[in-house]
Amino acid sequence: MKNQLTFSAVLAGITLAVAGCSASVTPGPGTAVPTAGTTASPASAAPGSSSAASTGWELKPRSGGDRIKAAGLQVLNAEGAAEHFHAHLDVFVDGKPVTVPADIGFSFDDSGRPNGISALHSHDESGIIHIEAPTAGATYTLGQFLTEWGVLDGTDPTPGAAHSAQDGWSAAVNGARQDGKIADVVLKAHDEVVLFHGAAPATLPVTFTFPAGV
Repeated sequence: MKNQLTFSAVLAGITLAVAGCSASVTPGPGTAVPTAGTTASPASAAPGSSSAASTGWELKPRSGGDRIKAAGLQVLNAEGAAEHFHAHLDVFVDGKPVTVPADIGFSFDDSGRPNGISALHSHDESGIIHIEAPTAGATYTLGQFLTEWGVLDGTDPTPGAAHSAQDGWSAAVNGARQDGKIADVVLKAHDEVVLFHGAAPATLPVTFTFPAGV
């Protein structure tokens, strides 16, 4: 009975974490914010299910835990409190926005229920990246977030596709183009990170208005 209660408490904490920190957010270009108190969680569908309108950018929850580990991060029982900040990500392909999914950095069981979380994650489709770590001082990168998302993994030879190689992609932080690999871009508090392929968006976002307290 004690083990059952402990497991239930942990699961309840993870479920709350899916909706945590995001009751009110400002959407990025081309994104939609779910109804307050909810997320656009893939947990409502069978893990690994796909839509007829699939673009490849959708999150596949089934292997979420494996992707967290592949990013060099731990699957935690709850969000950490030792370090807590946020960055924002916009993604464009030939000037057209791509939605950053909810629940990046979560693991799910076979029934689609969340059972773990990374220090680096998303709660909704606003493009806000949450860093909520149990220890302070670690560096988190755009490459780790892309790995948790499961995109730009080089499995599709089509330039600019969701699973294309990272070559040919560019990144800007607060309006400044970044040299070097996009994966090496370090995420910092209130940075506006733009990832794009092909033509840059007509207006390159340089700032993002975060909700109060975020």
